[in-house]
Amino acid sequence: MIFITIRSMGWWLRIFAISITLMCGASSGEQRASVPPRGWNSYDSFSWIISEDEFLANAQIMAEKLLPFGYEYAVLDFLWYRKREPGASVGSPGFDVIDEWGRPVPDPKRWPSSVGGAGLKLVAERVHSMGLYFGLHVMRGISTQAVKANTPILGPQGVAYEENGRIWRARDIALVRQTCGWMPKCFMSVNTKVEAGRVFLRSLYQQYADWGVDFVKHDCVFGDDLNVDEISTVSEILRALERPVLYSLSPGTHATPDMAMKISNLVNMYRVTGDDWDTWRDVQSHFDVSRGFASSGLIGAQGLLGKSWPDLDMLPLGWLTDPGVNQGPHRYCSLTQEEQKTQMTLWSMAKSPLMFGGDLRNIDDITMSLITNPTLLAINTYSTNNKEFSQISFVRGNHHHKLEASPKPGSRIEFLLSISSCNIKNTKNWGIRTTNEQMNEVCWNESLAMNKEGICLHYRTQNNASLSIENNRRSRLLESIIGQVCLDSSPNEEFTIGHLKSNHFAPCTSHASQDWELTNDGALKNTYTGLCASVSKVEGLNQIDNARAWIANGLKGEIYIAFFNLGPNTLTISAKTEDVIHTFHTDNDHMRTKNELQAKECSGSEVWSGRDLGVVEDRIVIDVLSHGCALIKLTCT
Repeated sequence: MIFITIRSMGWWLRIFAISITLMCGASSGEQRASVPPRGWNSYDSFSWIISEDEFLANAQIMAEKLLPFGYEYAVLDFLWYRKREPGASVGSPGFDVIDEWGRPVPDPKRWPSSVGGAGLKLVAERVHSMGLYFGLHVMRGISTQAVKANTPILGPQGVAYEENGRIWRARDIALVRQTCGWMPKCFMSVNTKVEAGRVFLRSLYQQYADWGVDFVKHDCVFGDDLNVDEISTVSEILRALERPVLYSLSPGTHATPDMAMKISNLVNMYRVTGDDWDTWRDVQSHFDVSRGFASSGLIGAQGLLGKSWPDLDMLPLGWLTDPGVNQGPHRYCSLTQEEQKTQMTLWSMAKSPLMFGGDLRNIDDITMSLITNPTLLAINTYSTNNKEFSQISFVRGNHHHKLEASPKPGSRIEFLLSISSCNIKNTKNWGIRTTNEQMNEVCWNESLAMNKEGICLHYRTQNNASLSIENNRRSRLLESIIGQVCLDSSPNEEFTIGHLKSNHFAPCTSHASQDWELTNDGALKNTYTGLCASVSKVEGLNQIDNARAWIANGLKGEIYIAFFNLGPNTLTISAKTEDVIHTFHTDNDHMRTKNELQAKECSGSEVWSGRDLGVVEDRIVIDVLSHGCALIKLTCT
């Protein structure tokens, strides 16, 4: 009874603090953006067809059940302005409701409170009264519908924008060849080089702020659709608003750390993947992506009115719909319990924003306990030095493997080709050779001696030009040794090519993600992503690549290490205690760390099972189920 009272009091204090902020208009943006945002988003459960009643019902449950755990953003996802009529779908133009200035406004049949020009103001007020913040999905630039209608642009004086005696309209600012890649018939960019384009965007975001929006999810401007000009303009507009509005970018297909460095200081969160759904393949693909952004120092970098956070996308857990359909929630998450724990653990260790996507009207106890695990939420909010940890070993059956171990004599050798940050060691080991058949190849350094076990890729340059060591070192495509697929900088379905294995080969296309150059210092660098390729020689590659780990410092000096098993069989994964502690020290501190270990007693516990591991001496050792994880809290006194 005492626990319930204290928890309830904390909840109402939180609501009171938020309410005071909302009423007073205090600049709380920096405080809110200082940690990864957390909330609920309507897309995974309702696609685009959600109604006002359904949204507010979910927001109410969110306030009652999730707000005490820091889930504070109720986010209305895309096409809230689209009429739900026969023929309307995600990609269909002509069904949107726009005002006389070409701006999207809610469909009054789906949003009854918007009748009379109220927009989403009354919805936002309801959300605020629950102690929550209101988030809204917005699209790139301007709608095709507004361009076809050639609507005038609303100026700062509340009348049509006029410059040098000319009234500017939608067609004057629309960049008709820069359409949204995944919704090309519906939206296009605006010309931010002219004042009228900036005025149009300012009228959009001022309207959202007037409605009471606290968070915008700006779509089709990042990843493959990167538009730095529009992001910069919108960021400047939001910074100038009296109301603090957090700024999120989506989606992040083919997003890279180099790309993120151009915009991270302008936003608060940005998607680094395509849409994540409830398949193991989607979850697994996030490991390489999150590693690259962490190693580039982008977790918690400086952002708009606070910090910015690489976003691994929503958590598609609980009661869901399917992507891009005209149907509401109708099925349960297809991930196993182990896979769901793996997803929640990786998202927390990588400090990704946590946006739950399931229908809260049907949330079950297991899902609720998963997304409110106090240790995971504390890691997501307060941990530091979050990164992948490579110094692990594993045992499957009677075979022991270490990630960086040399193969046994006579054993089968396999090669793992990886794409990662160019700052990681051992990426500058590539060179060029010409075979007896006069074929040009770029080879990993161990292949330059013509050994058959090496890794070489045929190359052909743009316009079939030769690749010269001294001059033009840029190659459009790098083919596999069998010439059927090409090296790609983004994760794809795994192709096995002889003794080379990687999930970075894909059918050859003209996409820039397959554009590579060999730099003067021997790095094989992708010109689109800024990432580099490297090869490691290992034994039992499939199993070695299946064992992963992440590590982070806790708020009170504890260390968290998460072991992940991405493979089909149970693994016993272990790490030396000294290596775990030494990870957060420089080389000069190594001897001091060893001495500290001798003087300290370290104990551990596993978070998901609650199992006490007791005193941990030389090694941390634990069994991890297929597609599962173990999260160890290590405390040394």
